[in-house]
Amino acid sequence: MAKKLLSIVIPSYNEEGNIENTARVVTQIMKENDIPFEIVFVNDGSSDRTWEALCRVTRDNPNAVAVDFSRNFGKEAAIFAGLRTAKGDAVVLMDCDLQHPPQTIVEMYNIWLNNDVDVVEGRKKSRGKEKGIYKAFSLWFYKLIGGSSGLDMQDASDFKLLDRAVVDSLNDMPERLTFFRAMSSWVGYRTEKVYFEVADRTEGESKWSVSSLIKYAVNSITSFTSAPLYLIMWIGIITFVISLILGVHTIVNKIIGNSAAGFSTVIILQLLTSSIIMFSLGIIGHYLAKIYEEIKKRPRFIIRSVIRNGREQSGEKDN
Repeated sequence: MAKKLLSIVIPSYNEEGNIENTARVVTQIMKENDIPFEIVFVNDGSSDRTWEALCRVTRDNPNAVAVDFSRNFGKEAAIFAGLRTAKGDAVVLMDCDLQHPPQTIVEMYNIWLNNDVDVVEGRKKSRGKEKGIYKAFSLWFYKLIGGSSGLDMQDASDFKLLDRAVVDSLNDMPERLTFFRAMSSWVGYRTEKVYFEVADRTEGESKWSVSSLIKYAVNSITSFTSAPLYLIMWIGIITFVISLILGVHTIVNKIIGNSAAGFSTVIILQLLTSSIIMFSLGIIGHYLAKIYEEIKKRPRFIIRSVIRNGREQSGEKDN
């Protein structure tokens, strides 16, 4: 069977120490397996010398393409910019730190090429050397997403191969606030799974702090599911039942002359209901902010320049 072009999209944020090694390792593996390929690096407004490293790579490696954002737009924007730039018949998403093992790309490619499959999804056998709090948080996060959306998100990752038809479907989706990991499952298509071990980082440290993970989780959940809004409804029902029970209890005690002195119960109820109201308003406000961001229709990213085949082209903005 004739080989088809594979695009490997790699979002890069402050990865100056990984760029050249990643390009070298991926290129070597693709050539050893006779896979026609291009590597699309997307510089997500890095504050270090990532862009300089990418310029060197594109000079030395004709298979490398470099995309430079005008500022930091986030990993989701970098993923979709890579999907829009990629020319391949299939596209693989992977991290720049080689924690997604490049050898698995060969397995993904052969499954896609030789079978009637549109998506080859990388699933983690384990979560590597992550701290316990990260593992617990990830487990809770994917259970919430999976339970509210009906998608199997357990041990999911961005590391996956997508057929050109899937890439085109994702590029045609109009929303500005995206969650690639769930959207690439939501579009459907025939899917096969491969399992991989998360490798250790070859250089640098993870860019994800606890606060950034929480922010990412909140944005992802509210961008892809309306579950928190239904949570407000259930909290309201539970609060009503509790209030009803306490009300009946208070009336009965009043009738039999055993009503408690003081206002502690009233104060506790007021604090409880006030907290629930403020929490509910916060969730609703977050969704309103999301709607506000969507209706402004600002581009998800702005590309300052693209280097392909050794030539620098002027950038563009997302449609």
